[in-house]
Amino acid sequence: MMAPSNTRHQELVFALSREIADYIDSRNGTCKVYISPFAVFLNNNKNYVEPDISVICDKNKIDENGCNGAPDWIIEIVSPSSRHMDYMTKLFKYRTAGVREYWIVDHVKDRILVYKFEQDTMSDYSFKDIIKTGIYSDLEIDFSEIV
Repeated sequence: MMAPSNTRHQELVFALSREIADYIDSRNGTCKVYISPFAVFLNNNKNYVEPDISVICDKNKIDENGCNGAPDWIIEIVSPSSRHMDYMTKLFKYRTAGVREYWIVDHVKDRILVYKFEQDTMSDYSFKDIIKTGIYSDLEIDFSEIV
């Protein structure tokens, strides 16, 4: 069993998912934001992951059991019990499954790693930075306002 997430972890999940959902809603977008616990079946089998935040733009991937296939954008908030999974295992799984963008938010290290797999780039940010998203050309998240 993994340890439950701490208060800071929950605050970050809520703030980020709210900001993304508000952005989508303000533009009458069709993508949906899902927070954990929410099953993502990356390879359409019975094994799944539960990302902290999943943004899914193809409604055909969604059913009553979760998401079947790769979300467009995944954000993981690092906790002590998930560190290896988020930085190594999930990074590999998400990249090979076709996730377009993956953020690793590490509040202990004051670090956000942004992987834009379609462009094959990785950028390193701090909690003082404004981060421009890859899947939306005009969405920027100011981490100084989130912390």
